[in-house]
Amino acid sequence: MNFFNRLGRLVRQKRSAKPADLALFIARWGAFVAQKTVLDYCAVKLGLNWEQARREPAFAAALRDCRWRVYFATQGDVAALVEARLRPHARGAEGRLADRVAAMAEEALAATEPPEHLRGEAQAAAAGYRSTLARLQMAREHGATTLPLQAGPILLETLPIHPDLRRGEAVSILGALRMHVVSADQELERRFDLAALASALLAAEGER
Repeated sequence: MNFFNRLGRLVRQKRSAKPADLALFIARWGAFVAQKTVLDYCAVKLGLNWEQARREPAFAAALRDCRWRVYFATQGDVAALVEARLRPHARGAEGRLADRVAAMAEEALAATEPPEHLRGEAQAAAAGYRSTLARLQMAREHGATTLPLQAGPILLETLPIHPDLRRGEAVSILGALRMHVVSADQELERRFDLAALASALLAAEGER
């Protein structure tokens, strides 16, 4: 076996197939995609006024609510991305796979502490993860670049920058969101043995 084959084998061996690692991945990337998208846009848009704006109570409250509301959606979007990547390795057990992945997203959201006035929205979002994955399973298979993102409309609706000040920017805003989802997909591929992970998830589900 030559060096490159040995190296490739070593890299594959390091990939995880542990459901616990996947649960942590979903939780972290759901939060990362939301935070990175919202904060980067606002920081660039406001420029030198960014830090001052963050100290203003009205803007700070609007920014906080935007981040949470986008996060409720991105947690589901990351779960949908994971399900789509694992689905080819779970033929005949797609429904069980979706339930396991959705449960991880639900648990990740349940572990957070959104503001009191947003807790109902958080519960509604979590309750919708399973139905969203079930609906996506009925459609054609999507990759990271074409997966419908539930966070997109919420992002545009809740950004704490007046719509008049971001005319013509929707494509770039949504493009940034998509870019971070693609980054999550690349990290998923790098960190996990997807076939073995799908088998482990279904085995764990069957033991419940």
